[in-house]
Amino acid sequence: MNAMRSHNCGQVNETLIDQVVTVSGWAHRRRDHGGVIFIDLRDASGLLQVVVDPDAVAAFALAETVRNEHVLQVTAKVRPRPEGTTNPDLPTGMVEVYATEMEILNRADPIPFQLDEDDVSEAVRLRYRYLDLRRESMQKIFRLRSGVTKYFRDFLEAENFVDIETPILTKSTPEGARDYLVPSRVHQGDFFALPQSPQLFKQLLMVAGFERYYQIARCFRDEDLRADRQPEFTQLDIETSFMTEEEIMNMMEQMIRGLFKDKLDVDLVDDFPRMTYAEAIEQYGIDRPDLRIPLKLVSVTDLMRDSGFKVFATPANADDGRVAALCVPAGSQKMSRKEIDDCTNFVSNYGARGLAYIKVNDTSAGRDGLQSPIVKNLSDEALAGVIERTGAKDGDLIFFGADKAKVVNDSLAALRVKLGHDLEMIEGDWAPMWVVDFPMFERDEDSGRWTSLHHPFTAPKVDQIDDLKSNPGNVLSRAYDMVLNGTEIGGGSIRIHQMEVQKLAFEALGIDDTEAQEKFGFLLDALRFGAPPHGGIAFGVDRIIAMMSNVESIRDVIAFPKTQKASCLLTDAPSDVDKTQLRDLHIRLSPAAQALKSGDQSEG
Repeated sequence: MNAMRSHNCGQVNETLIDQVVTVSGWAHRRRDHGGVIFIDLRDASGLLQVVVDPDAVAAFALAETVRNEHVLQVTAKVRPRPEGTTNPDLPTGMVEVYATEMEILNRADPIPFQLDEDDVSEAVRLRYRYLDLRRESMQKIFRLRSGVTKYFRDFLEAENFVDIETPILTKSTPEGARDYLVPSRVHQGDFFALPQSPQLFKQLLMVAGFERYYQIARCFRDEDLRADRQPEFTQLDIETSFMTEEEIMNMMEQMIRGLFKDKLDVDLVDDFPRMTYAEAIEQYGIDRPDLRIPLKLVSVTDLMRDSGFKVFATPANADDGRVAALCVPAGSQKMSRKEIDDCTNFVSNYGARGLAYIKVNDTSAGRDGLQSPIVKNLSDEALAGVIERTGAKDGDLIFFGADKAKVVNDSLAALRVKLGHDLEMIEGDWAPMWVVDFPMFERDEDSGRWTSLHHPFTAPKVDQIDDLKSNPGNVLSRAYDMVLNGTEIGGGSIRIHQMEVQKLAFEALGIDDTEAQEKFGFLLDALRFGAPPHGGIAFGVDRIIAMMSNVESIRDVIAFPKTQKASCLLTDAPSDVDKTQLRDLHIRLSPAAQALKSGDQSEG
């Protein structure tokens, strides 16, 4: 008991009948039924029905003035609800409390939306986030979030991991997304960066001999936003020494399986399937496939090289081209012509200039059983090869992508997911997997330079270290991503622990010794002093909570998120700062920047 309450609202049940309780909370709803006033009182534990009748003169007079979201303290006697008015869906639904005393602890102005409204705009929800968070659905999400992070901590502590905080003000590095920069007042003209991840520090902790580290870390990336991205986000960061990738992956599987069983009573498969990066791109067009969708891409590039149909032949004969097919079972029967045309518009968002298709009416009739404007442009051999490879049956629909491999992969991968949902082809609720054997580098189309597919500290396959210098495009890394329902929820790798190998990786990326020393000298120095073999992984906490809560955007699982323009509607951040602050930091806005801030872009 405390001064404000003897019980939480959700604790009041049949065991307290005839007892007097004091409860506090918000007036969720007030109803006046012919002289008797009912107030649903809400606190963090649940709802409780308060009854106030004219016999309690002072309480009744006060109850008449109560409006939604007023903060109340009520002293009342617990009694059974009258027959026919019970609510078995509520823990308190078998009782009500008869108010003898009431106090309004604080009044509330009319709120901008009702908490049980479903169609409130996101802008309004974010502007009044403290009200949005009062919703029962939001309360459940953040209690789940708290339970998930507690589970992570308990699991890792039991495995002898040590929770260590790493710096928020750190050094800007040239890899990854854009940094958020923080100007230094003391060191004029120099800047800190907010960490995109604790990657380098956790590697240094392995050099320091802690062997098993974890942290629920805040990370910052100045990048374009979407549903599963925020400028600041939370990850479960993990690093270990003297463990192979196999051992790390097995431990992480155990942790995620236990989490889903503990919090959702869901049994994930005992052994997560594994797929190489090459297999994922070949069959799904993406390195994080949703295995609940049975559709697969099939390469038909070789079948189209001798085709007179230039739309297919040109990419089929290009070094960076691909022609792929996506067979939709019973698609000819399920999809209208408008829906097929809509698919063409859809893939244009991914750079595709068109989307050819064939309706399979009768496989036994050869080309005469196929319906499409492109059939006349393809040979009998090519058509037969397409039917054989895709396994198409009567009534199926085959879509084709023909372009640069990246465009084909991106567009058909997205189309595959769209069709899987639109045609209700989802099989099962949860499909975890691992993607392994990533290329260590990929070629940047603009600069022509090699860039890291993960990050430049990822170790190459042991037997390919020599290829770092002679053939970097052929090197596979010891990286592994955990994917769930088409979303990457965790990514990790074995790290480079030898200075000479790290220098080779930097050289492949075009980072010479001078730049490497300037940007990563502290890491290279550390690797000289007995760095152990080590590796780790980081899980996107926000993404995991969003999936477990069945919400589309991670904004719904972050207490105070930013908009897609990286602004906070609640606090109006980012915002102007006092000129004195800027002067202390030796910063002055350019005329162009001042014009943009004032809305006059003519000078910019």
